[in-house]
Amino acid sequence: MAGTGSAERKGPSRLRDVVEWVAVVAVAVAVAVFVRAYVAEPFEIPTESMVDTIQVGDRVLGEKVSYLGSGPAAGDVVTFHDPEQPSTTLIKRVIATPGQTVDIRDGAVYVDGERLDEPYTGGKPTEPIEGRHAAFLDGDVSYPLTLGEDEYWVMGDNRTNSLDSRYFGPIRRDSVTSKAWFIFWPLNDVALLG
Repeated sequence: MAGTGSAERKGPSRLRDVVEWVAVVAVAVAVAVFVRAYVAEPFEIPTESMVDTIQVGDRVLGEKVSYLGSGPAAGDVVTFHDPEQPSTTLIKRVIATPGQTVDIRDGAVYVDGERLDEPYTGGKPTEPIEGRHAAFLDGDVSYPLTLGEDEYWVMGDNRTNSLDSRYFGPIRRDSVTSKAWFIFWPLNDVALLG
């Protein structure tokens, strides 16, 4: 009788253990999905558009909390939906914010008439992208350009190798998915992004 009773106790105990583990895994998955959707998301950088700030293959953590109550600021590195292929995420630096006027001349970027000091470009000149533009535009982006109330001008730090607002025009606030917070991999590239 004692042997039978202990066998009966093991059955429900195992079932309870399985149910507990399933519940733990389900909660962990739900938390991970919530964090990725609303708090932070990792990205791997596939192109050279942000070199030297971010290298090809770097892993970057984008945080989503900063922009819950306000929009990006000039200088922020942001992730956003590609205006041409919304399923693709791009990463660029915000150069100008709603209502500002952007101009590119003599190899430099001007915002509201002031030439920007851009040490992150490594001294590479900034030129308009001529004869090439996103398919949804009627023609090349022209300057000076004043941003609308919900528009941001974004550019890659590697100005000679970046398809950015010079190519697809300003991006809208609702396309921004996160503020790039820091590079977490590989270890020799770990850095905060300003």
